[in-house]
Amino acid sequence: MSSALEDGDADGAGPDHYYVAKPVADLRQRPELGRDRQLRYGEHFGLGERCRDGFVHGRSGDTQHSGWIAEGDVLPSSGRSAPTHRVWVRQTHAYAEPDFKSPEVAALPHLSKLAVSGQEGRFLQTELGWIPTVHLSDAYAKDPVAVAELYLGVPYLWGGNSIWGLDCSGLVHAALMACGMDCPSDSGMQERALGAKVPPDTPPRRGDLLFWKGHVAWVVDDETLLHANAYHMATAYEPLSDAVERIAAQGDGPVTAHKRLGGQE
Repeated sequence: MSSALEDGDADGAGPDHYYVAKPVADLRQRPELGRDRQLRYGEHFGLGERCRDGFVHGRSGDTQHSGWIAEGDVLPSSGRSAPTHRVWVRQTHAYAEPDFKSPEVAALPHLSKLAVSGQEGRFLQTELGWIPTVHLSDAYAKDPVAVAELYLGVPYLWGGNSIWGLDCSGLVHAALMACGMDCPSDSGMQERALGAKVPPDTPPRRGDLLFWKGHVAWVVDDETLLHANAYHMATAYEPLSDAVERIAAQGDGPVTAHKRLGGQE
């Protein structure tokens, strides 16, 4: 099995190679605007030359978004070991010692990237501290819907990309990234880039994606969706027929695309 951190994740030593140094950091279209997307700890950030009002401009390797990030939220990758593992669970703590009774020194969301340098007992040593071995992995997940189900009950947060809040496209992005699949982080871009359209009236099946104008949902089974949505203000299951009727009734129109990802039988 190949590592989940191979392609596109290696942190170079050049002057433009930085990484996200906070558990979650906001990426903005302009410094004066609010959050456009979020980046998680350890993600590569290719720094540009522009700097303004305490923000720097660059491009996220994972979300495929360019934008502005607070200067203090990123650090140079030079001298930092390349990430080897990702957080594999909803969230975890890094501890000062390889002991769950020791003080926690950081809280990290799912998909944070870390470099493992050693092991003692049931803990792995990382640049931030000691993390339970069962909370980290260097492998890909196989079922994106199962990954998305980690986020059940997580609050809806427009532009969010973490366990502390995410939106519909953030849920799709997290699930596919965990499975080693490139994925843009905007639902419109996802509709254009992901999978193949299936003919109208094709029965939906697990792992399909349904798109509306400005919205996307996972198909859990032929009767159920899983999506982060503002109606529930959370990531929630919803009967497929109810969602189609509700979304149309609230003025957002019909399903615009039913997509099936590659590799599904």
